[in-house]
Amino acid sequence: MKLRPKTAISDFFSDIEDPRVERHKKHQLIDIITNTICAVISGVEHWTEIESYGKVKQKWFKKFLKSPHSIPSHDTFSRVFQILNTEELQRCFLNWTQSVFELSESEIIPIDGKTLRHSYDTASEKKAIHMVSAWSTKNKLVLGQLKVDKKSNEITAIPSLLKKLKIKGCIVTLDAMGCQKKIVEQIIEQDADYLIALKKNQSSLYEASEELFIKALAFNSSGLNPESFSEDNFSHGREETRAITVLNNSSYLVDPKSKWKNLKSIIRVDSLRVDHKGKVKFEQRYFISSLVLDAKSFAKIIRTHWSIENQLNWVLDVQFNEDDSRIRKENSPENMAIIRQLALSLLNQDPTSKKSLKSKQNKASWDNDYLLQILAV
Repeated sequence: MKLRPKTAISDFFSDIEDPRVERHKKHQLIDIITNTICAVISGVEHWTEIESYGKVKQKWFKKFLKSPHSIPSHDTFSRVFQILNTEELQRCFLNWTQSVFELSESEIIPIDGKTLRHSYDTASEKKAIHMVSAWSTKNKLVLGQLKVDKKSNEITAIPSLLKKLKIKGCIVTLDAMGCQKKIVEQIIEQDADYLIALKKNQSSLYEASEELFIKALAFNSSGLNPESFSEDNFSHGREETRAITVLNNSSYLVDPKSKWKNLKSIIRVDSLRVDHKGKVKFEQRYFISSLVLDAKSFAKIIRTHWSIENQLNWVLDVQFNEDDSRIRKENSPENMAIIRQLALSLLNQDPTSKKSLKSKQNKASWDNDYLLQILAV
């Protein structure tokens, strides 16, 4: 991913449609959004805290905010984010990423879903929000996100998200939920490649892949030429050995009618884990891909796909307390999820500091010059 010239983040949100009636527009919408972005970057989580944060920094905010009035109340922040059009906010976010960043050839783009666990509202019988996000592992940046419609699932959300992204030349990775013929076809039509987890929900392809690997590994004379690579990993008291085996250019044996567009390789991953108590767990997983690569290269792509859990989902829960957030009325949960992803992406682009994300948040909260530097990425 190439970084383009710096532009203030507020420039990309200045044209967002204001949903408020005219008589309620005491504060400029862009000021409310900017105040909220600054607060979340600084580790602030709740509406009352965002109001307090704004009041503490009011003198500083007056240098560049447009509203002549004081900092909005927490009720104003809350109401605005309840009625703010989520698609409008997503559009501005997407414009920012595509204007400031350019994806590189063969960049790996994992797509994964995450449930905002406390976004449900019992009073209104509103279920917890589920968001699907695309992640740039190279720059630790959210490329785009989409709420999963309550009447559907990730299968319908993923194509809509892909349409919003410029993924030409990239490698899109998905878990088994995304293993659908139409999704594969769309990725290829957008001039990208794919690597997708295969599970038993695609029974015929899964069973054919299983049988093919048994044949390939049992009989050296099968002519399938399997290629393997193994790697060891030790972390958090757990030891894991992964063996990756690849069958390139063998798709005709598992997909003779070519129902899966540009399918070229089948990959099997055998994982053996031993925890600190000596408990052993074995897993066997299959993947399909439009790429023809050696086993070591596929191992890297698969490992990179799994990193979205640690680099995005885990960080949002631990550093931004997303799972514990009680912001749940109307559009607020989705809108704040976008603001958190924006804050994380901005903090990750700081090239001057190798400190932890929490340290960067703390510094942004008390060092206004550093905060401006983050906002101008």
